[in-house]
Amino acid sequence: MGYNVQTAVDVENHLIVAHEVTNVGNDRSQLANMSLQAKEELKVDKLTVVADRGYYNGEEIKSCAEANIDVYLPKCQTSGNQAKGLFGKRDFIYKPEDDEYECPAGEKAIYRYSSLEKDKTMRRYWSSSCVNCKMKPKCTTGVQRRISRWEHEAILDDMENRLNQAPEMMKARRETVEHPFGTLKVWMGYNHFQMRTIERVSAEMSLHVLAYNLKRVMNIMGTANLTEAMRA
Repeated sequence: MGYNVQTAVDVENHLIVAHEVTNVGNDRSQLANMSLQAKEELKVDKLTVVADRGYYNGEEIKSCAEANIDVYLPKCQTSGNQAKGLFGKRDFIYKPEDDEYECPAGEKAIYRYSSLEKDKTMRRYWSSSCVNCKMKPKCTTGVQRRISRWEHEAILDDMENRLNQAPEMMKARRETVEHPFGTLKVWMGYNHFQMRTIERVSAEMSLHVLAYNLKRVMNIMGTANLTEAMRA
């Protein structure tokens, strides 16, 4: 309790490639950190990473893209407008060639201006046709339905398209990363960590990871082959 364990697990052998213990209560700032650690440990130029929606963070996904890491991660489906029974942003189709959105009524929401919001440059779009639109009651309670787009949102669109073309990737995530966590929790027992403070907990977790990986390699290679490889 109070510690958040991050792991990167390879799909082929279910070995824990990288791990880290944090005391941050969510995963939103961990995607790039763990992906880069895994890429460095594997010594590869390109890496494919699959994570659950708890890791969704535009800046983190952008950092991965810049490091030649392809991320498969579902978008968070949270929308204040949808909760009110109005159209959500997903109902507006972005047209990159014209830098505009097509609304559910078929009208064009064009670029108007940019503003800085939480250190992000956001572009604003809306249509002049909103005032007389018959679908307006389903769209907005304001004068116009305004759409915001992050300046690097094309990276998020590319990621969503990748996932739409390979939905089986999320199944691979469940079958890969959940297995080591389940095994370690059984080994650790009801109380889980025996130590306190992040430094000691990190050391304890490193020992668990070492034991887990050794057991996995023994099952994969056999004890004799592993011993021979370690002596070489």
